[in-house]
Amino acid sequence: MLSEVASRRKVVGLKQSARALREGSVSKVFFACDADPMVLAKLEALCRQHGIAVEKEATMTQLGQAAGIAVGASVIALLRD
Repeated sequence: MLSEVASRRKVVGLKQSARALREGSVSKVFFACDADPMVLAKLEALCRQHGIAVEKEATMTQLGQAAGIAVGASVIALLRD
């Protein structure tokens, strides 16, 4: 799962992921299982609206590491090829 994040084009964070979703350029979204559900609620609704698959198995630390950043990440959106 996380190897997919490391090897594909992606955006990290709520605002960037929401923008990419509205533009229709997202194929899959990863939410951190330990992120605040209230923070993710609007983005999760946007994913449902656009029919985008969501995975919630990794922690913020794991997502941050997979994205190659020094801090945790609550959301990573994989971009379409």
